[in-house]
Amino acid sequence: AKIKITKKEPEEISAQQRPVLWIENFDTVSRQYQFDSQGTLSVKVVDDSRPVVHKVVESFLNKFFPSGYPYSVHEGYLRYSQFRVLQHFTSAALSVLSTQSLLFAAGLRPTPAQATAVSWVLKDGMQHVGKLICSNLGARMDSEPKSWRILADVLYDLGTGLEVLSPLCPQLFLEMAGLGNFAKGMAVVAARATRLPIYSSFAKEGNLSDLFAKGEAMSTLANVLGIGTGIYLASTVCSSMQGKLVVGPLLSAVHVYCVCQEMRAAPINTLNPQRTAMVVADFVKDGQISGPADLRYREDLLFPGRIIEEAGSVKVGRPLHKVVKPSKLSRLRDIFPEEKFLISRGSKCTDMVLEHNATGEDALRGWLVAAYAASMEKPGYGSSEIILKDAYEKMQTLFPSFLSELKLKGWHTDRFLDGTGNRFAW
Repeated sequence: AKIKITKKEPEEISAQQRPVLWIENFDTVSRQYQFDSQGTLSVKVVDDSRPVVHKVVESFLNKFFPSGYPYSVHEGYLRYSQFRVLQHFTSAALSVLSTQSLLFAAGLRPTPAQATAVSWVLKDGMQHVGKLICSNLGARMDSEPKSWRILADVLYDLGTGLEVLSPLCPQLFLEMAGLGNFAKGMAVVAARATRLPIYSSFAKEGNLSDLFAKGEAMSTLANVLGIGTGIYLASTVCSSMQGKLVVGPLLSAVHVYCVCQEMRAAPINTLNPQRTAMVVADFVKDGQISGPADLRYREDLLFPGRIIEEAGSVKVGRPLHKVVKPSKLSRLRDIFPEEKFLISRGSKCTDMVLEHNATGEDALRGWLVAAYAASMEKPGYGSSEIILKDAYEKMQTLFPSFLSELKLKGWHTDRFLDGTGNRFAW
């Protein structure tokens, strides 16, 4: 927009005019900048002739999107938000239907409004056991937040499905309700634990709190609409068990699909085994450095532990005593002096073990060595130790430029999240 600024220098302003600094005219909006009595700069809209639709859209964006959107977030945030809203909508509707079914199975005949009112009470009990069990898997969630977020919603739908089916076997009400809440308890912990790394991937200007607050605002709105829809469905189509058996799976399918699309839109910029292998494979194959946004749709969210041959078929996280024999350990240390990784090449895969304080840069160095060693392996080239030495020298030459390009692409190389906790120490 064109900006016309009318400004007076401080020495030209009289005592009565001093608080007013300047007025900006943005086509149809005029804002006045002035100091209040405490000396704080404030902004006041003195004229706004925009259409009502534009004002409503701006108000919506201010309430549900981070300040400065779309420039304050990374690519993919809008798609992530769209599917997040739909996911919460379907989840809330399913919750109402499952609660109504539980009350029927318990021998009650609730109205849809009563089912909504007691929906929070039925989340206790076995749900806490599920939370305790799932809380021990936090390191794995750091490594693969997308996969665990999808698993969380699958568990939630599984628990909801058991609750919906409970009227079919009222004599097993406690068992069905207990297992359902157990699965939902695990889902709650996994969903909450993976929320921070997902939001962090979009925070472009350190605005993580703003992203979190606006994301919760979207979720709250979607939940309210979903509960309303659930009440309507419980009163009409889903008033019978046949209706629930039709609508429930449809809502569940939409729910899981939405969370899968959410996770594919998130450009996670921390290094884990899968993303490291993909970055190394692209670099070794064609010399290109892929950024987080480039890899998000290529990540395998169902089987994140798969081995990538182009990156040296590296497998990381196995205990040291299962990877390297004591007689071979000293020879490997001679090949990789002062390094915080050890590599042992096998017939099917290459094992890499990291030292307890190894960073993402150390993991990248080891992965490059394994990838170059795999590409050098030819009949008559030499022994495995010779191949590793040549691959290590090649890595030393190319690594500085490789690392600088990675950082420019937005990767965080200060840590490596393997999710296993198996590290070695000398």
